[in-house]
Order: sequence, then structure tokens, then C-alpha cells
Amino acid sequence: MVRHLIGGAAILALAAMGAAIWWLSGNSGMPQAAAQTAGQAIPVTAGTVATEDVPVFLHGIGTVQAYNTVAVKSRVDGQIIKINFKEGQDVKVGDPLFQIDPRPYQSALEMAQAAKEKDEAQLAGAKLDLDRYEKLLAPGWQTKQSYDQQKATVEQFQAAIKGDIAQIENAKLNLGYADIRSPIDGRLGARLVDTGNLVHASDNTPLVMITELKPIFVSFTLPQETLDDVHEQNKQAPLVVRAYSGDDKKQLAEGKLTLIDNMIDQATGTIHLKARFDNDDERLWPGEFVNLRLILSTRKGVATVPQQTVQVGPNGYYAYVIKPDNTVERRAVEVASMQDGLAVITKGLTVGENVVVDGQYRLTEGARVNPTTAGQPGAAG
Repeated sequence: MVRHLIGGAAILALAAMGAAIWWLSGNSGMPQAAAQTAGQAIPVTAGTVATEDVPVFLHGIGTVQAYNTVAVKSRVDGQIIKINFKEGQDVKVGDPLFQIDPRPYQSALEMAQAAKEKDEAQLAGAKLDLDRYEKLLAPGWQTKQSYDQQKATVEQFQAAIKGDIAQIENAKLNLGYADIRSPIDGRLGARLVDTGNLVHASDNTPLVMITELKPIFVSFTLPQETLDDVHEQNKQAPLVVRAYSGDDKKQLAEGKLTLIDNMIDQATGTIHLKARFDNDDERLWPGEFVNLRLILSTRKGVATVPQQTVQVGPNGYYAYVIKPDNTVERRAVEVASMQDGLAVITKGLTVGENVVVDGQYRLTEGARVNPTTAGQPGAAG
């Protein structure tokens, strides 16, 4: 029993001695590792303070609207016998679209022409009788009453001929309406009727829609507080408006401001505006939502850095400047704006200075860095 107790105590003593040796050996290496870490240069991505022309703009969201939109309808009743276009086709003013059966309207025109010829023949006979009555009136062979009645008959035929002319013009008009043509230049939409269908002038459903895409409008609003700036700048020259995709990264088109509405919407506190775009490449489409930038002015030759260069601290914005000895200086900066990945610096940085663009999270004042430019191997992520 005593022999077992002595053996157990010896094992415990050996284990304690091993642990002590391991702890001493581990702690003896810590100062050396810490010293090595403190002396290493911190990898960062570097950039240079540059000069650029940066626009000052107002941001809004707008809806693309067709310059003109026409719902093509029939102005006469009849059966469609021919369709002269393909869906989605571009058309010009006067291009044929639909042909309605013209035979009833051609017959009406011929009847009106025949009625006119009949009345003209009767007028000619009535005028001859009136001349005879006039010659017989002086010697007393014809009464004044008969003469007056014949004169009235002539006038009736003259009025009838005027009515016939109106009927002929109306018949020609209806015959022309049977040939439906494009009233504007534009792009056709989906065909809403087929050949053989009977259409009426009273139908509410259009036959096809035409939208004018070149040029095109974008309608948008801005807060009423911006109205004075917009109005003053637009007096000098029409302001430039740029349309961007929904993610605000891809510019789609550039146009000009054409409308500042004459009233502020009191319900929303906004002013309605419109911009015109040539849209030659058809990148804007009616009904599309786009981001808009109304360019008020341009800052010329201002200092700029990549936006991620500027950090925010308790006392405001700051950036790390890389000195010639590859140490960094934390410097307070003043920022005019941040847009499109650029920060416009008004104070704190000088054009041409090297700055830390990425990798700031490990830096402190005076830290040594190993700078690489973006795209080089080993650049900080």
C-alpha cells in the first residue's frame, strides 16, 4: 500500500516538472515573437491625390415617357381585310397600317356623285324655264307669281347641289378612313386585332399602339428646396441631365432640362421637372424607372482620392498619408462630397501626395507600411 502511494506521488511530481518546463520555454519565446511582429511593415494599398473636374448634381428618380403616344382606332365601321405591318416595327407618318373593307364607302361616294349630277341636270332645266318666264313676263304672257316660283325652284336646286357636294366630301372622308395610316413616326406595339375582325368607330379598344421613342422624355421630381438653385442655373443655359440604370452605376443617356413646372406639389413638397433625351441608341424605354442626375455646376481641378481613402473618426474625417520613409501620418481632412467612388477634398491633402487607399484598419500614427498600388500582387484587399 505504501509502495503504491510513493509511486503515484513520483508520477505527479514528474508531470508538474514537465509543465513548468513547457511554460518557461513558451514564455521565453514571446518577447522575441512580439519584437519580430512590431518590426514588420504593414501591407497597404496606396493611391495618389489627383486633380479632376467633378460635377455638382442633384439626384432624383424618374419615369421614362414617350414623346408622343397614339392609340390607333378606326373612325368607321367595317371588317379588317388587310394588316400592313409587323409587331414592333418602326413606322413613319403616312405608312399604311390597316385596310377596312372600302366597298360600302365607295358605293356611298358614287351615290353622292350621282345625286349631284341629277340635281345639276334639274338645275340646268330650271334655269332655262326661268329665262323663258322672264321673257314672257314683260308682254304679260306670264304672271309675276309664276316667275317667282320658278326662280325659287332654281335656288332650291342650287342648294341641293351644295348639299350633294357636302355628301361627296363626307363619302370621300369615310373612304379615306377605311385606309388607316400612321399619324406619327414611332414604334408599333402588339397588334390587338386580327384580319377578318369587325371593328366599329365606337370601340374603346385600340387596334395598335404607337409610341415615339426618338426623342423621349423623363419625368422626375426634386425637393422644393432645390428649386431656386435649379431655376437660377437653368436661366444661364439648359441644365444637363444624365440618366443612369437602376443600380446607379451605368450611364444610359444624357439630355437637357426642358420643363420646370409652374407649381409646387403641396402634398409632397416637390417640384415636377422634365428632361428631353435624343435616345438615338434607344437605351431609354417608355415606362422605365431610371436614376437621374441634374448637373448644377462643375468643380474644376479639385483634389480627389478614392472614396475608401477617407475614414470617419470621433473628430471627423481623416486619411493616412504615406511619407517618403514609408511611415504614415494620420491627417484630418475636409470633404466637399463623395460620389461615384471619389471623395472631393477641400482641405488636408495636397495634390500628388501618396495616401493609404485600403488596409487602414491595422494602422496607427507613425506605423511603417509596405505600400502597393491597386492591381499589383500583394495589394491589400
